Amino acid sequence: MHVPDGFIDAPVSAAAGVVAAGAVAVSLRGARRELDERTAPLAGLVAAFIFAVQMLNFPVAAGTSGHLLGGALAAILVGPYTGVLCVTVVLLMQGILFADGGLTALGVNVLDMGIATTVVAYALFRGLLGVLPKTRRSVTVASFVAALVSVPAAACAFTLIYWIGGTTDIPIGKVFTAMVGVHVLIGIGEAVITALTVGAVIAVRPDLVHGARGLTSSLKLRVDGELVDAPARQPAAPAAARSHRGIWATGLVTALVLAGFVSYYASASPDGLEKVAADQGIDKKTEEHAAKDSPLADYGVKDVSDARISGGLAGVIGVGATVVAGSGVFFVVRRRRTPDAPTDTTRDKESV
Repeated sequence: MHVPDGFIDAPVSAAAGVVAAGAVAVSLRGARRELDERTAPLAGLVAAFIFAVQMLNFPVAAGTSGHLLGGALAAILVGPYTGVLCVTVVLLMQGILFADGGLTALGVNVLDMGIATTVVAYALFRGLLGVLPKTRRSVTVASFVAALVSVPAAACAFTLIYWIGGTTDIPIGKVFTAMVGVHVLIGIGEAVITALTVGAVIAVRPDLVHGARGLTSSLKLRVDGELVDAPARQPAAPAAARSHRGIWATGLVTALVLAGFVSYYASASPDGLEKVAADQGIDKKTEEHAAKDSPLADYGVKDVSDARISGGLAGVIGVGATVVAGSGVFFVVRRRRTPDAPTDTTRDKESV
């Protein structure tokens, strides 16, 4: 659902950029409270994983494909504020290096793919956890539903922005129906990917899943006739470190394999927005991307004739660039955290 230059007029694109910048600033402050010594190194990996999976377009209907948006996945794994930053980093890498998503439309894309998906998904996720049994399975189920709803929510957000500043005169009802209809189908794929990923991480390290913390009461001990919280059992430092490095290495290798190899077999059909734009005439005033001559434009390495090698190298470079950029951002955010900033460590003793 990457909006190219020319779909939205300049004033609305500029306004969207201002709003998106404000939301990113708020997210930078919020991420300081979400990130700790365990999750900060993984946030950059989450961004790289989203980048990799976004290369895997899957068919959803005749002549139409979809791909992960990633807002729900990021919010559940590392928190909603950090999730917004993860998707923003991915969009920056895609726009600057790969000419995917217009540069003047960057604010629109951040609002649409980063903020709308994250806010809707995480709000629904927390609401579902409030009524479901406090189990790991409930986290996976809530992840599935939240991710499913987040995609048509993003389609609604795009439709609203297009209604305000679209550059072509198309009845908004037709745009809304077409966008929501196809993105409900794409949402099913998003939900499956999100639930499988969240479930896999919970199975290994539930303490690293932001949305899975605080699901059960801490252990109680009776002391002098009164119930008190039992001291938290802390894993041995070397074992925790090995587990942390193992998760990071496994995630990085998975992202590299998906982007460098599996992406070759992704659907070549236009994604939901591209298909709707072509069918409804939204793309009549599409502008050439400012980075169209980038060596990595269109997810291929310039001057490499073999499509498999070209696309694979581009994917690997993209994962590497995203993990470096994302890790750098989250390292700085973590370092700037104030000493008295609230943390989630009080909930670490709670298990899922």
